[in-house]
Amino acid sequence: MKDSLGVAVIGAGMAGRAHAAAYRTAPSLYDPTLPPVRLVSIADVNAGFGELAARRFGYERHDLSWQAIAEADDIDVVSVVIANSLHREVVQGLLDAGKHVLCEKPMSDTLDEARAMADHAVGAGSLARIGFTFRRTPGIAYIRDLIHSGVLGRVLHFSGRYWTDYGCSPSAPMSWRYQGGPGSGALADVGSHLSYVAEFLGGAISEVSGGRLDTVIRARPVPLGAVMGHDHGAVSDVLEPVENDDYAAFSVAFADAGGALEVSRVAAGHANSLMFEVFCENGSATFDQRRPAEIGLFLRDDPARDGFRQVILGPQHPYLAGGLAMDAPSVGFGQNDAFAYQARAFLEEVAGLPEADSLPRCATFDEGVHNMEILSAVATSAANGGAGVPVPSGTHHTDPHHGKVLS
Repeated sequence: MKDSLGVAVIGAGMAGRAHAAAYRTAPSLYDPTLPPVRLVSIADVNAGFGELAARRFGYERHDLSWQAIAEADDIDVVSVVIANSLHREVVQGLLDAGKHVLCEKPMSDTLDEARAMADHAVGAGSLARIGFTFRRTPGIAYIRDLIHSGVLGRVLHFSGRYWTDYGCSPSAPMSWRYQGGPGSGALADVGSHLSYVAEFLGGAISEVSGGRLDTVIRARPVPLGAVMGHDHGAVSDVLEPVENDDYAAFSVAFADAGGALEVSRVAAGHANSLMFEVFCENGSATFDQRRPAEIGLFLRDDPARDGFRQVILGPQHPYLAGGLAMDAPSVGFGQNDAFAYQARAFLEEVAGLPEADSLPRCATFDEGVHNMEILSAVATSAANGGAGVPVPSGTHHTDPHHGKVLS
């Protein structure tokens, strides 16, 4: 184990700030088994964004380029939280520099780029992992436990939605989120999350069908200044065409079950609504990200059999005991906590802590490629009138650093 771990985050936007805060929190989760964590740098091409984030979260400095992070001797661990089209160059450069990399999802803007990143990671001497943050959500992890333990039993079908509304206003400024090929819009942004959640509960997706991609706001105004995250700032009267999807829907086939998934960035009134029902042989469970500290549970052998009961999550459920400063029943928690669990898991693997004494490992680049294969299959299905498209099975590589993962 190293004497200390130096951490950096590339990208000072909304998700970048979540990573920055998570690394600050991670050492204080659970027992103090990590080496000291040094919060070194936040890098962003916008100096104002980077400086503000570094000051806010207690990082020693801010940098203007990923190259500065790659060249820094005091940095060991890097989160890459930037536009998807930039992932490949930055991640590969960091791996070549010997940094341990945690890349935000989706892995890249195209399947070919993601596969190239996975190829490159095979020869790296450092860890390359992908952030599938919702796998760390206690309610979702608990439902998975109920399925695998046999309480809920075999999945029969899955119905999931991820509705957001950051793009529902036609005056929302043009940004990289609205640029790219088919499937790189709402499908990549939030459909990537929903896809891995569906597999986390239902098993590997073998086929996609009924793909549909819609662009309902076809042009957006050019911003007058820098845009961070989903912010709506001042815009010009110049419009640029939207290149990707505002809405996506598709059906999936698991090994012996089916499912329907629907995502949107124009669902007015739903700022961040990941919701699903999973129906199993012994009952059903529901989850709503707007109420993350509870699930709905119905068991067929319940004598009352009068509908779903509310289960308030607490210390007896995944991640919570010892993982919160106040880990008492009904304290409450949310999505930011999942980023902290993710950061803790990555730091534990980097530090060389035994798997048996650690949180489940972060997803590998092979899993990131598989997630991209699902998104690509949806885009192909949509381009072919909803035709069925198989999703490759198995892994792309054997990861020399691969350990126990969440899938």
